[in-house]
Amino acid sequence: MSSGGSSGSAAPGPILRPSFAVILTITLTGIMANGLITAALPDIQDDLRLSGSQLGMLVAATTTPGILLAPIIGVLADRFGRREVVVPCLALFGVSGGLAAFAPGFGALLFLRFLQGVGSAGLVNLAVVLISDHWEGEERTRYIGRNSAALTASIVVLPPLGGLLTGLGGWRATFIPYWIALVSAAVVWIQLPRSTRREGTLRAQLQQTVPVLRTPAVLGPVVLGMFVFVLIFGLFLTAVPLYLDDEFGMGPTGRGIVLGLPAITSTISALSLGRLRARFGLGPVLTAGLVLFVAGFGLAAGVPLIAAVCVASLLYGAGDGLIIASLQDTVANVAPPEARGTVIATWVGFARFGQTVGPLATGVGLDAFGARWVFGIGAGIASLLALARGRLLAAAGESGRAEKLASRSG
Repeated sequence: MSSGGSSGSAAPGPILRPSFAVILTITLTGIMANGLITAALPDIQDDLRLSGSQLGMLVAATTTPGILLAPIIGVLADRFGRREVVVPCLALFGVSGGLAAFAPGFGALLFLRFLQGVGSAGLVNLAVVLISDHWEGEERTRYIGRNSAALTASIVVLPPLGGLLTGLGGWRATFIPYWIALVSAAVVWIQLPRSTRREGTLRAQLQQTVPVLRTPAVLGPVVLGMFVFVLIFGLFLTAVPLYLDDEFGMGPTGRGIVLGLPAITSTISALSLGRLRARFGLGPVLTAGLVLFVAGFGLAAGVPLIAAVCVASLLYGAGDGLIIASLQDTVANVAPPEARGTVIATWVGFARFGQTVGPLATGVGLDAFGARWVFGIGAGIASLLALARGRLLAAAGESGRAEKLASRSG
């Protein structure tokens, strides 16, 4: 079913639906920012003689720009069109990421990673916006779940690929695949429908959108998503590879395999999301995902065995597949079409904040306490989120309220 949502144009009328494969191209390019280099982090640390905090900065460098830029990019996408914003983001992502392979030291590498983060700030969120523009209701939930499944399934490939490239050509080789984003930019420019610039002033656009952002239906998923991404990027993407190296002496290929395990259970969860949401509702599905986080991080903290880390990774992945896609779908449902890019990008901006704080806090925690204490703290945070879930998402079903507010302010 084709949606009547705007794709950056104020003009009415049907909009050609892009192929889902094109949307997946945008999503999969964006996830490469950190997924491809996680297995190489210990090698980067050894070669450049970095502390845990500096290594956390390298991971956070691609997420920091999105804190402020993701909402701005959402505003631009609502005003000028989806294609006109996505393509420059892909191009910047590819050029800066590819050039990082030739960085002479930590400073240059950090700068190029930051530029790559500027490009990635508008990728994953705009893919969700495009799905929301062209599918509605249960179809939207299903396609957002599929998009999330493809995103997490890529983790099966990216860490082992990064580990293989590191083993064959050193950590610099893991940055070579980022050039693929330039090909993605060309494909998206050709296949996405052309947009018409939105009429009216930027001030009027913002006045129409701000009341929507202030509704509890938007604020709840935004806050919950921020803390979830603190756990994902802090504990799993930063602490786990270092723990595997320090505690078990595991090389880059082995680390890549372990880091790819969550994608198995996450993909299954995300593909089942439509059925689970229809049967149990949003609240129980999110609670189940957070409980799986508690079990996974708690197991990694309490049992210093490689088998336990593997099981913990699978539990974490199942939770990830339930939580992220559900929150994306919730935000998409409460966002009116004319403000959809801004609302979803605001959710992503706060998620980027969590992605940035997570590695930085984890780096400090690893230096001060060690990995197992960090995992234990993460399990405690996930427990608190599970308890607070009901309060945070009490208004998440009020999708009509956000649209009525936007209509009155316009």
